Amino acid sequence: MKRKGFSPKPKQPKDRSPEEREQAMQRIVGGAIGNRDKRMAGYREQSLRIHPWVCARCGRVFDQSNITELTVHHKDHNHDNNPADGSNWENLCIYCHDNEHSRYVEYQPDEAITMARDEQDLAKYNPFENLKELLGRK
Repeated sequence: MKRKGFSPKPKQPKDRSPEEREQAMQRIVGGAIGNRDKRMAGYREQSLRIHPWVCARCGRVFDQSNITELTVHHKDHNHDNNPADGSNWENLCIYCHDNEHSRYVEYQPDEAITMARDEQDLAKYNPFENLKELLGRK
C-alpha cells in the first residue's frame, strides 16, 4: 500500500562544471555583499556603529549574542528624521523601547485619540439610568 505524500529519495542535482560552480559561488557572494551594504545603510546599523551597545534607559549592556534585543528609538518619534550624526536616535532595550512608546501614546494629545475619548464621553447608553426606579420597586 502506497502512502500519500510520501516521495522517494530526492533527486540529485545535475553535476556542474567547475566554471559553473565558480559563477554560482560569485553570484551568492555578490548577493550577500549587496545585502550587507543595504543593511549597513539602514539607521539601526548606523546607530549601532555610532552609539555604545548599552540601553540608554536601564543601562543594560549588550554583546554580539543578544544584540537583537537592542533597538533604535527615534527621540522625536519621527521615523523619517534620520540625521547621519545619530542625534535623533538612542539605543534602547526592547523593554524600555516598548515602555517609551506606550508612555508616548498615553501622553500624546493626538487628534484621533482625543476624538475617540470625546466619542466615549458622548456615549448615550447608561445602564444605571433608571437604577433609582428599579431599587424603589422593592
